[in-house]
Amino acid sequence: MIEAWVIGLRAIQYGAAALLFGLPAFLIYSAPATEPLSLAWPRPALFCAAVALALAAPAALIAHTAMMAGSLSEAIKPETLGMMVTGMGLGMALAVRSLVAFVALAAVAMIRPGPRLWWACMLLGLVVSATFAWTGHGAATEGPGHGLHIASDILHAVSASLWVGALAAFAALVAWRPREPSRHDQALARVLAGFAQVGTLAVAVLLLTGLVNSAFLVGWSGLWTLPDRAYGRWLILKLALFGLMLGLAAINRFRLTPAVEAVRADSATVFGHLRRSLVVEFALSLAVLMVVAVMGTLAPPASLP
Repeated sequence: MIEAWVIGLRAIQYGAAALLFGLPAFLIYSAPATEPLSLAWPRPALFCAAVALALAAPAALIAHTAMMAGSLSEAIKPETLGMMVTGMGLGMALAVRSLVAFVALAAVAMIRPGPRLWWACMLLGLVVSATFAWTGHGAATEGPGHGLHIASDILHAVSASLWVGALAAFAALVAWRPREPSRHDQALARVLAGFAQVGTLAVAVLLLTGLVNSAFLVGWSGLWTLPDRAYGRWLILKLALFGLMLGLAAINRFRLTPAVEAVRADSATVFGHLRRSLVVEFALSLAVLMVVAVMGTLAPPASLP
């Protein structure tokens, strides 16, 4: 039962980190294209992400402590929690996330929407995303490869947050279409076209760091036994979902975005296709985060005899 809570709380933290980092980053690098639009949703979205993280991170700390201490009653004792935070990287990372979440809440409450708030939330989200390296399998790697695995995990988490946060922004942009859609659609097309370089960089880093992480966690010999192990089957599912996301991203970039740019009058049909594609891609990204949350509780092939 506690393990199920750990998985759910881990997934919530992944999603919150993606919003706290990827969403404000999107607002910064796409500012020239989104400036003509009246965007009322970023601040509430960042507030919800900060609240989710402020609730999930402390709860995850208690859940992990309960798993290690053997009972929930033992886990909520101050001395037990103190030992968890000061004695383990996992506990320290969860404590940092909790602190960052409350700082983010204060920032959203006190700073007016605009570049200052976006930069503040992006930096806080960057810290949260980086801490996942100390709550995943990378922290358990020993020997000369420890530093490389940690660095690869950090880059992997940050790139994933960058992509998922942008998808959340696109889903919000297509969820509401004004009565005078032409300016909105053209702005959306410019944002999508402008995201091409950022998205390509994020995907390239994800692929490279994914290979590095797999070398540590799976290895060449473990590659052939993936279908026989729980971790391997979830990894295959993750790669399949990731492949679907890449396919949709390619359709959006090379087919639907140029179509929206080319339409000058009634683009309702084209926009409908683009909206469904972006929403599905965002849903797939959330599914990937859930799969990764499950994989974090399983032993990778390289750690098994």
